[in-house]
Amino acid sequence: MKKLPLGIQDFREIVQGDYLYVDKTRHIYNLIKTAKFFFLSRPRRFGKSLFIDTIAEAFSGDKELFKGLFMYDSDYHFEKHPVIRLDMSTISNETAQILKNSLSGDMRKRINDEELTINDEIPSDIFKNLIVELYKKYSSRVVVLIDEYDKPILDHIDNTEEAEANRKVLRGFYGILKGMGPYLEFVFITGVTKFTKTSLFSELNNLLDITLARSYADICGIATEDLNTYFSEHIDDLLSLDDFQRFDSVHDEILKWYDGYSWDGRTQVINPYSLLSFFIQKRFASFWYASGTPAFLINLLKQRPESFLMLENLEMPERVLDAFDPRRMEIEPMLFQTGYLTVKETRLAGASESYVLKIPNLEVAEALYMNIIAEFTEKGNTFTETAYRRIRESLNTGDLQNMLNTLKSLFASIPYQLHIDREAYYHSIFYAVMKVLGFDIDVEVSTAKGRVDAVLESDDKIYVMEFKYKDCRPDTEEEEKQRLVNAALTEGMNQIKNRGYSEKYKNTRKTIYQTAFAFLGKDNIEMRIEVL
Repeated sequence: MKKLPLGIQDFREIVQGDYLYVDKTRHIYNLIKTAKFFFLSRPRRFGKSLFIDTIAEAFSGDKELFKGLFMYDSDYHFEKHPVIRLDMSTISNETAQILKNSLSGDMRKRINDEELTINDEIPSDIFKNLIVELYKKYSSRVVVLIDEYDKPILDHIDNTEEAEANRKVLRGFYGILKGMGPYLEFVFITGVTKFTKTSLFSELNNLLDITLARSYADICGIATEDLNTYFSEHIDDLLSLDDFQRFDSVHDEILKWYDGYSWDGRTQVINPYSLLSFFIQKRFASFWYASGTPAFLINLLKQRPESFLMLENLEMPERVLDAFDPRRMEIEPMLFQTGYLTVKETRLAGASESYVLKIPNLEVAEALYMNIIAEFTEKGNTFTETAYRRIRESLNTGDLQNMLNTLKSLFASIPYQLHIDREAYYHSIFYAVMKVLGFDIDVEVSTAKGRVDAVLESDDKIYVMEFKYKDCRPDTEEEEKQRLVNAALTEGMNQIKNRGYSEKYKNTRKTIYQTAFAFLGKDNIEMRIEVL
């Protein structure tokens, strides 16, 4: 049984160390045969760095390193080319000037190693002349590989001024590649986000973007069908453990937790970091999510809590999904590009395609909901452990007052500096709580006369819910508060009845609970129930 290469991004080390390697060289072969300039966006910890390193080795001329892989038996000649590899995660970027100095220093090290003479000081000029001098020295065109190209911008995403300054530096730096065609054999740029061509790659407009290309849908990650091909021995090894004998199928449970990513709506891939972590630690957990959640995503969700309610079956045109601009941040493309949403299916919209998005798997869903609860309320695991039993029992027995008391405790814990006076804020927290506790809840459910805020189902009960928020100052008299509460509850219940929100569920033979919630603030929450 081969060793698992968790955290190893060196192709040569994997091959020579007898680690398991999922063959991606067919894609490298096709790239080399297709064009010269490529761009790929994929979430973090999806194998981009290993793929970059494998490309570098393919141009090193060492054919024997690829024995047993697709490229070895292909017609690829393994010609040796000089390779410039830039890993932007190692480049300091605290300010634009530091970014320039660090880029220059990184390339000067290569210049010294190659014993070249280049006296330029501007990073883009050094880069350009390094390509020319390597071409002259080796009489061979140069390969340029850039990993984590966007990190100097993403590191400052909460500081628009600094992000913009670094963007300008990178725009000029990457832009020199367009005019270097005669000296270049191959260029591959990869990172997490996908900036608009006008914001970062306006001068490098000859990049072939393969992010959403169907033929490269599994270029990173582990294709679903490869799970048994490469990991069957590791799955068999788990079957003897008591912790895994409770599952009908360990294989299917792995897919439920870590599969589901797609960039074409057809090809499904598994998160490699999570899968390797799972086999090594022999337990199901949120490994990828726990390795670092960008704080700016949670901050964006706080600013637009209603967007959190619409993550499932969200449909977006390619032009919106396909671009990111730090000056005008939109949460949906960021969630897609960073791996929190993935393609469920594609639909033809006129002459172009639109993409229906979803949360990819249980790992991302569970951890995302938990993070929403923790960040919106400053309560996380401690709350869910005590609340699960209470809320589950309340919903099973129809004792919603007990559930309301639990929810009141949750909302009361929201610090005032986090609290947002908006209906969507409470709706989002309620939805996240129900999801993380394992309940089947739909939001914004369409009916003939409108959209229900939430529908929650158990084995024999259906809860049709409407949320209403009323502005109320903290110093408002109790009598006025009660009037506002009653007005909100009446409004919510009338909406459920007048628009017939419960009609579609009457033939299910389940007890229907029409439930209106009134929010006057984090300390004033009430509920009204009518049972059908």
